[in-house]
Amino acid sequence: MTTHAPAPSRTAAARADGLSKVYGEGGTRVVALDSVSVEFARARFTAIMGPSGSGKSTLLHCLAGLDRGTAGSVRIGDTELSGLNDRQLTRLRREKTGFVFQAFNLLPTLTALENITLPMAIGGGRPDRRWLEQVVESVGLSGRLGHRPAQLSGGQQQRVAVARALVSRPEIVFADEPTGNLDSRSGAEVLGLLRGAVRELGQTVVMVTHDPAAAAHADRVVFLADGRITDELHAPTAEAVLERMRRFDTASRTS
Repeated sequence: MTTHAPAPSRTAAARADGLSKVYGEGGTRVVALDSVSVEFARARFTAIMGPSGSGKSTLLHCLAGLDRGTAGSVRIGDTELSGLNDRQLTRLRREKTGFVFQAFNLLPTLTALENITLPMAIGGGRPDRRWLEQVVESVGLSGRLGHRPAQLSGGQQQRVAVARALVSRPEIVFADEPTGNLDSRSGAEVLGLLRGAVRELGQTVVMVTHDPAAAAHADRVVFLADGRITDELHAPTAEAVLERMRRFDTASRTS
């Protein structure tokens, strides 16, 4: 496939430095993130894993500008998020990030094509035609663009969501349990699309998942426990990820 994506930069697509997130006060105080420092390289696929309550979704939301940390800093490219007001943060999310969530978040009255291009249309922009065609081809939706969500399978709806995340050529795509509502076959197809976006389109993907098989599609897995990064694994296999996760279960039972 001929690609038109820009060459990856040597700088990180996103990074957190000393990032903490605290909810509540006194007896209800919960430390969701505890001075987390982590970097995500461009054109790489990173999975974030950890036990329930480890802070993995909180980390993703803070990195994506959907939530603000209590302390520390977050950067997307060269932009420091803590210095942005709500309007600037909304613009950054629209222009520099893409999102794929467990819920497809498609508007039922719009066609697949209209859902794909909606975020750019809201911002007054239009996608590059050649890039749009390439993205649509890469996710296998060429024959489905005129269909509304109700006319698409769950896997096809998530393909629309993936295309929507890619079409603006964001600095980084964040995915939060993107296969959680899919059967195993459709889930594997969506993970293959994200993997292909990294390899063929030069995209950067950061994904939260609880599934070792899903994490095995990534280049790197970052593990969290109790709001802290405890380990990471490069070139992961499902078996290696599962073994690391079992260590967390053993530690939690003996602590």
